[in-house]
Amino acid sequence: MSLQVEKLEKNMAKLTIEVSADDLEKALQGAYMKQKNKISLPGFRKGKVPRQMIEKMYGAEIFYDDAANALIPKAYADAYDECELEIVSRPDIQVVQIEKGKPFIFTAKVATKATDDTLGEYKGLEVDKVSTRVTQKEVDAKIQEEAEKNARTVTVTDRGVQDGDEIILDFEGFVDGESFEGGKGENYPLTIGSGSFIPGFEDQLIGAEAEKELEVKVTFPEDYHAEDLKGKDAVFKCTVHEIKAKELPEIDDEFAAEVSEFDTLDEYKADVKAKIKEEKASEGRRKQEDQAVEQAVKNASYEIPDAMIDTQASQMADEFAQRIQSQGLTMEQYFQFTGMTAEKMMEVLRPQALKRIETRLVLEAIVKAENIEISDEKLDEELQKMADTYKMELDKIKEFMGENEKKQMKEDMAVQEAITFLVENATEK
Repeated sequence: MSLQVEKLEKNMAKLTIEVSADDLEKALQGAYMKQKNKISLPGFRKGKVPRQMIEKMYGAEIFYDDAANALIPKAYADAYDECELEIVSRPDIQVVQIEKGKPFIFTAKVATKATDDTLGEYKGLEVDKVSTRVTQKEVDAKIQEEAEKNARTVTVTDRGVQDGDEIILDFEGFVDGESFEGGKGENYPLTIGSGSFIPGFEDQLIGAEAEKELEVKVTFPEDYHAEDLKGKDAVFKCTVHEIKAKELPEIDDEFAAEVSEFDTLDEYKADVKAKIKEEKASEGRRKQEDQAVEQAVKNASYEIPDAMIDTQASQMADEFAQRIQSQGLTMEQYFQFTGMTAEKMMEVLRPQALKRIETRLVLEAIVKAENIEISDEKLDEELQKMADTYKMELDKIKEFMGENEKKQMKEDMAVQEAITFLVENATEK
């Protein structure tokens, strides 16, 4: 195999790859062996037609496609290793020459990692100041939320329906005095305020007493899903059979002991406050990271090849397909349900792909500019966290990881440290 590399505009390159005539002949013979059992000619049993006879009858071209498909993967892989380019796209393959007795020549147009970049300003960027102040109102709201989770449901007999109640309801709707499809329900469970019914319906049930019929008058929205009901006035005859209300626990020491590891309400409140404070700090830090990275990317200048964006978008589409499949759906089913197509999805993903590429390039440039390196000790610390998560020995984790995986992990960790560097060298406003 011989290789020629031609640098093109916009970080593209063209590899011209030549495979010897002898290797082409072997591939043609392989193609013949693969196809011979499918070819029959008068006077010959199937599978026994000589190659020369087939080529005479149909032309040597009959085996060219299979031969090319057999040669290209290995030849391209060898060229990939030899060219020393950092290729970041799938190759665009074009056959230049395929002829019996001559070398097989093809080209592979590829995108290479951007090198003609301008990093721009990345120190002293402005980020929002993180506030970890926690108000008593926030603490009370969090505790109230926990109380709601621990509420019990009790049947109410001494009052009418109130907002938040769970009721059992019979209803039948009429438009112009006529009942309509889907307008009737029996023993229907409904939470008042849930917005499950037409706007205004649930509000009119407030005050209703059990086993007493009442009328609810509503107007169907103009965007209602049923064409024949859009904008129509309707009357529902309703009967509430049962009213259930949430009974919240008393928020005291006993409650604190039940929902936490603390014996007193004061201790529980202090813990809730500390956790909210921690959450705010983490959220604020993430916000600062996003702001700093966004500014660093904006200040940088990169010429990103379209092929690189397309490849990244394809990878993102594959990742999405895997997530969908884990939920028991195929992409075909997803497209059917959503009206999306593969082409539309790629359109949607391309801007996201570009942003992901630009972000990675900027952060990698900062890693290089600041000489950020990840030691073997730091890598071991991260691997130990993985081992603890999966309840495995560190040595076992290392056994499963090849050198390429370790190298990639170090690169990812260095990029994360670049983000930390941006925030630490930013100015809070």
